[in-house]
Amino acid sequence: MSRKTMRVACAIIEQNEKILAVQRSERMNLPLKWEFPGGKIHRGERPEHCVVREVAEELNLQIEIVRPLPTVSHDYPNFSVILYPFICAIVSGEISLHEHKAHLWMSPIELPSLDWVAADFPMIAAYLNQRKKGKPPQVQPQDNDQGRD
Repeated sequence: MSRKTMRVACAIIEQNEKILAVQRSERMNLPLKWEFPGGKIHRGERPEHCVVREVAEELNLQIEIVRPLPTVSHDYPNFSVILYPFICAIVSGEISLHEHKAHLWMSPIELPSLDWVAADFPMIAAYLNQRKKGKPPQVQPQDNDQGRD
């Protein structure tokens, strides 16, 4: 039996020195776990386009990518996931939860305190390590077409 592998893009959204976390609903796989918003990458879709599309669909937010973090692979009992994380900033919109149960804005140091999906722990560690090394994410104004797909 072959293991199903999903490719997922996710956003570590920063605003006012806080990071957005969303809680999966009871009807979702891995119910009530916390995660970074995002979703499955469609065939032929670039991860950068996927994360912008998914955040717009799930949260009603338009975002821009600040920079990528290293790709993360994780094996769950019934499937594997390859995560493409991006540090992002909100361009416009107000949070409206379409799939998730709740959301929180947290300081980076508080992130490990939530009950996260297992695949997100390496991303949290990479993100915190990057900040510790004196490279806090900086948002630069960009004129690009990432949100037009």
